[in-house]
Amino acid sequence: MRKGKNLSKNVLLSKSDSNHRIIIPLYIPEEEGYYKDAFAIFTYCLNSVIKTSSSNLKISVISNGSSDRVNEKLLKLQKENLIHELIIEKENIGKINSIVKALRTAEERLITITDADVLFDNNWENEVLEVFKAFPKAGSVSPVPVFRTHFRLTSNIWFDYLFSSKLKFRPVKDPDAMTMFANSIGWPWLDIKYKDVIATLKNNQGKVAVLGSSHFVCTYKKEVFSKIPKKNSIYKLGGDSEYLFTDLPVLKMGGYRLSTYGNHAFHLGNVLEDWMQIKFNKIKNVEYKKSNVEDLKILKSRPLYYFFTEKIFKKLLYNRTLKKNILIYKKLNAKQIAAFK
Repeated sequence: MRKGKNLSKNVLLSKSDSNHRIIIPLYIPEEEGYYKDAFAIFTYCLNSVIKTSSSNLKISVISNGSSDRVNEKLLKLQKENLIHELIIEKENIGKINSIVKALRTAEERLITITDADVLFDNNWENEVLEVFKAFPKAGSVSPVPVFRTHFRLTSNIWFDYLFSSKLKFRPVKDPDAMTMFANSIGWPWLDIKYKDVIATLKNNQGKVAVLGSSHFVCTYKKEVFSKIPKKNSIYKLGGDSEYLFTDLPVLKMGGYRLSTYGNHAFHLGNVLEDWMQIKFNKIKNVEYKKSNVEDLKILKSRPLYYFFTEKIFKKLLYNRTLKKNILIYKKLNAKQIAAFK
């Protein structure tokens, strides 16, 4: 039996005043062993987003098979208004599938997908936005430039700028940060050949971006996700899931995959270290200011452009002899060319 009237019926939803959504998938099945420091590292990630955000962004956290104890902590953070959307999956449904849970209802113009072990640095959001503004065809922008991304899923950039001086190799802006990234993924050191030069794109106003973008933290224009697969990923982690759901959609919309020239976030890994607290303490709280995100160029599907750049031109680009000649044309020396093979 029903009595009375449901006051929500036929009431229009109010439009969100947010133009940037942060999506953080979280998997902490236990707080010991490999995951002993995982929640503490996640709190660094969450709080660094909050401290550094210059826009009225919203944060979604998807607990993907985490323990009850971790979920209780997350609920507490949500009550403290540090998390705007909390999705709790009792079983692990896969990293990408958990992200899609929040992605399908996100309405914000920009969407950042980040691992839970990323420390966001001062001014990261503004720097990412500046790249989107400087390069209207940008579909994804990472605040962390990483080594050897210049030929990875960047065929459309090379096609558009192969004979332009705007695409050139420049010195790595922050080699120490690149070393820190290598350490965070288990490399004890990073050879100088990886920290020497990096492929960049420069616009007419002098803004520089790096070719390629990473998976562990990246900001996307909302429309690229119109090209994600309709079916869920078959992988819990890895496989071709990130390629199909985050890389390919950008390319199918004719978008560029870029990174900021400077380093504006840090990959932490799974073990707490003293430098993390030091870095966090240097992060400044910033005031909210309205940004013209809605003015960013909207990408539209370009099937013929995608087919030519990814299916035809890419094969030419990956030809060993042609690639070497391209690197010579872009003024790398013999030693650098040998290192870039």
